Amino acid sequence: MKTNAAPRMTAALANREFRALWLAEVQSLIGDQLTIVALAILVYDRTGSALLSAVVYSLTFLPALAGGLGLSQLADRYPRRTVLVVSSLIQGVLIAIMAIPGTPLALLCGLVVLARLVNAPGNAAQNALTREVFTDDDLYLKSQDIRGISTNTAMLLGLAGGGLLVSQVGASWALALDAATFLLSAAVVRFSVSRRAAASDGNGSWFGAVKQVFGNRHLRVLVWFSWLVGLAVVPEGLAAPLAAELGVGKQAVGWLLAADPLGFVIGAFLLSRFVSAEQRRKLLGVLAALPMVALIAFALEPGLIPALLLLAAAGAAGAYLITVSATFITWVPNELRGGAGGVYRTGLRVAQGIGAGLGGFAADRLGSATSAIALAGVVGLLLAVLVALSWGHINGSSPEPLLS
Repeated sequence: MKTNAAPRMTAALANREFRALWLAEVQSLIGDQLTIVALAILVYDRTGSALLSAVVYSLTFLPALAGGLGLSQLADRYPRRTVLVVSSLIQGVLIAIMAIPGTPLALLCGLVVLARLVNAPGNAAQNALTREVFTDDDLYLKSQDIRGISTNTAMLLGLAGGGLLVSQVGASWALALDAATFLLSAAVVRFSVSRRAAASDGNGSWFGAVKQVFGNRHLRVLVWFSWLVGLAVVPEGLAAPLAAELGVGKQAVGWLLAADPLGFVIGAFLLSRFVSAEQRRKLLGVLAALPMVALIAFALEPGLIPALLLLAAAGAAGAYLITVSATFITWVPNELRGGAGGVYRTGLRVAQGIGAGLGGFAADRLGSATSAIALAGVVGLLLAVLVALSWGHINGSSPEPLLS
């Protein structure tokens, strides 16, 4: 359903169920950033090994790949509120065990993997539930603007304050705080979100969503849009060598990492405030190309301030991803949203990982971080043009039906 007057973001917050889902997500995300920082410090303090610290850090991401493709199906097969509550409770318990001082390193790694696996169906349930809460397309898009702004802000706050908090209270107490955020999330969702029946009968295959998504031309193009982010994140993976190349101190690494999400928050606000949902969909091709143009400008070897402005501009244009993901979820039938959403998020995460790795390889071969970033921009711009042309052919047409 669609209304004539475009709603404001505050209209989405007027919905009690969305407020509960939103608050649960934000405070859990802040807790997760604490866990990432706490684990890095804890493992390094125990072992003195940068490699082991990096390995444990990677374990906070890699299990989501398997979970996103398989376990996300649970969000379709069982009531989504139940899936989200149980997922939060289990994660809270697992992280609470991690918080016990002296937990063996091997057990710590295993708990990290389990916690991230359990997060996959909960994340899928959260996204599908939000679409169920809003029947109005424009209002739903506003809710996703709020989520995009708040999650990026929460990540900035969590990462910025995480190191300070862990240094003050210790890694174990930081992990205990994260465990508490999950338990609080479970309570908020349980008592503030209405129970709905399972979306599907559970007869579909566990990995059938992959075939459904990539067999559908409309969804396939939206997935391609999301994959372009894999090249846009290349500067994040090269933050340290970029800072060295710019001739600035190590403290500038944090500024370089913060520029993109800060720009994303600004871009999401501006798009939500001044551009209608229909216009945003029409402009997807242009918006997807703009971050790549900003990266190409690194060929001019900018100084620190211009580099920060370019990264912020890329992040602002990158807020187009909110429209992509909201359109994707809207076009997927309710009974398939959990599994299909898992495929979408998994592809996005894989693209980011591959992009960062290729960026590092290019920087090593070229001997220059700025050259690698500019190269990523050139490749990304060519791909963005191709995806934009495909989008132009299907935008405005009715989505192809998916079989449940």
